[in-house]
Amino acid sequence: MQDQLLYEYAVIRIVPRVEREEFLNVGVVLYCASRKFLQARYVLNAGRITAFSCKTDVAEIARYLEAFERICAANPDGGPISRLPAAERFRWLTATRSTVVQASKVHPGFCISPEEKLEQLFRELVLE
Repeated sequence: MQDQLLYEYAVIRIVPRVEREEFLNVGVVLYCASRKFLQARYVLNAGRITAFSCKTDVAEIARYLEAFERICAANPDGGPISRLPAAERFRWLTATRSTVVQASKVHPGFCISPEEKLEQLFRELVLE
């Protein structure tokens, strides 16, 4: 267990009609404090989203997800939130909200490589 790193993750979801509480998993955000790792991985399948809800503005969702990614990367274009420490950015990104882009509850785990774990979670929770 010595080489195991504690990480936390949440699934990024698209909720086209918040009042219906239906969602599509589109990505994963993973935070590992000991490695100072905060990264999101997502895919935006326009066909799948419009089949789910034809009135959804896919271009707008793409902008939201790009902002999510900029905040993870501490990119100055991500606004004031992107200048916060990684732990605070992760908490802000995963806070409960009633918007089109939401995060699931945060789940902890142990891994050897946060990069590999992010890819594994992305495959299992989004692509499959």
